[in-house]
Amino acid sequence: MFVDELKFNEQGLIPAVVCDAETGEVLMVAWMHEEAVRLTVETGNATYWSRSRESMWVKGETSGNTQRVQWVRMDCDADVLMIGVTQAGGACHEGYRSCFFRELRDGEWTTFCEKCFDPNEAYGKK
Repeated sequence: MFVDELKFNEQGLIPAVVCDAETGEVLMVAWMHEEAVRLTVETGNATYWSRSRESMWVKGETSGNTQRVQWVRMDCDADVLMIGVTQAGGACHEGYRSCFFRELRDGEWTTFCEKCFDPNEAYGKK
């Protein structure tokens, strides 16, 4: 089976670089275990492993900002996945399209884009 070709780390996880399937824009980096990889491929819904909560989660199940998987690739060492998605709303839990919304400018981290959704509305106020 295809997952047998992947090299998971000591914790049974593999990093996934998630990008816009058409533009290649990197949206986020997440972790997956074998079951998350299988479910992602079977359902077409991006499914990840949360290391902090120690549980599986489907992108968008709370916020509505879903990721429909268009393709899955592995790197030359078979220890990193790249997942091309169609992103609904933002990928970042802070309200941005991409988790990579800060850029180093003149030695300081600067936010270079606008939020596309309000995280308080999507996840509830903290």
